[in-house]
Amino acid sequence: MTLLPSSDRKCRRNHRAPLLPQKHGAGDRPDVSEATFNGASYSGAVFNLSTTIVGAGIMALPATLKQLGLILGLLMIIGAAVLTNCSIEMILRFSRAAKSSTYSAVVADAFGAPGRTLLQACIVVNNFGMLIVYMIIIGDVLSGTWANGVHHTGLTEEWLGGHWWTSRVVLLISTTLLVFAPLISFKRVDSLRYTSALSVVLALVFVVITAAIAIMRLWTGTVSIPRLMPELVDQKSFWKLFTTIPVLVTAYICHHNVHPIENELSDPTQMKSIVRSSLTLCSSIYVTTSFFGFLLFGDQTMDDVLANFDGDLKIPYTTLLSDVVRVSYGVHLMLVFPIVFFSLRLNVDGLLFPYAIPIAFDNRRFYSLTIVLMGIIFLGANCVPSIWDAFQFTGATAATSVGYIFPAAIALRDAHGISTKRDKIVSWFMILLAVSSSIAAISSDLYAILLGDGI
Repeated sequence: MTLLPSSDRKCRRNHRAPLLPQKHGAGDRPDVSEATFNGASYSGAVFNLSTTIVGAGIMALPATLKQLGLILGLLMIIGAAVLTNCSIEMILRFSRAAKSSTYSAVVADAFGAPGRTLLQACIVVNNFGMLIVYMIIIGDVLSGTWANGVHHTGLTEEWLGGHWWTSRVVLLISTTLLVFAPLISFKRVDSLRYTSALSVVLALVFVVITAAIAIMRLWTGTVSIPRLMPELVDQKSFWKLFTTIPVLVTAYICHHNVHPIENELSDPTQMKSIVRSSLTLCSSIYVTTSFFGFLLFGDQTMDDVLANFDGDLKIPYTTLLSDVVRVSYGVHLMLVFPIVFFSLRLNVDGLLFPYAIPIAFDNRRFYSLTIVLMGIIFLGANCVPSIWDAFQFTGATAATSVGYIFPAAIALRDAHGISTKRDKIVSWFMILLAVSSSIAAISSDLYAILLGDGI
């Protein structure tokens, strides 16, 4: 590991120091690949940010409609997108005022080094949780899963039968070595723009097929209109509603990749428009998927709706369509994985090596940290029982902090005197929502555990 001279160490991770190298000028380009990089494009940035957002959340959101009902659920999905846009807009505005090029630097500008460290820890927890969820779903798609005593067949089981080489562990190891390893080796987020574009297209394939199946079933009268409002039968069902808010927050978390994407833009002033375009695209995907997924499966909607597609869909070519849906979304998650991992590695590096040179310039540290992080994610994916558990844990703790609490705290601290009355009202609302929903979600989980009943 290469360290800066002691006289320069305090400048390595000061309030405005980036965790990654930015686009260089003509006189300080370190290598040939850097010299050919002229900045990321608008479309590439939209695809990268959209890919950060549309990960596993799309699969958990239909289950939130099962809890909240159709009307309240869709309104909450749209409301979460609006609040996310507000929080990112605050971060970008205060970043420019503080002349900061990373999210953690903005927090450090307002709250010093302890605030920066706490934010980085929250991002690490959130991204670890998300990547574990991605690997769980990929394992479910490839090798199948058990839910409520029922086995949902995976693609390899269906195509090749049950063998040791179609087991979950072997398939996840193969995916890690053949797919993840090459993609997480890139040192620039813009290098993932083509895989990000493909991942968004594959998510749209899933949405279109789900909508088509639901419309066909509705036309033939084999599905009914689902519940419009939540079903409240006792105290437990009421508190259970709050467990959906962390899932909604997690579904839109992209704050950790906003600055890395902005730093590589040829025109950084486009970032605000890029955020809005990405959120519009992703919220449209979320609303469509949630509506048609809940319409199709109703109260049988599983925490991971993808598992619902291994049964009889009661339409022609059920097996073919089911396989296309699962393959498209499984590959989509494989392509989402590296862009979330990119931010995870940067923030872990910032926590462990605050005075070292940027990780992109230290190959030994870059690859060593990559291997260790992948090992932890792999172990987590084989130990966490369900994606709902992972979503609730990361959503109720780290995601609400990264998405709502830190942006609101920055605006309320107002170190540069630019906060408006609207900023402060929105900030207090976000903090109240984040804290209350987190307490309610955690309490609901504890309530279920004490009763010996899963959520």
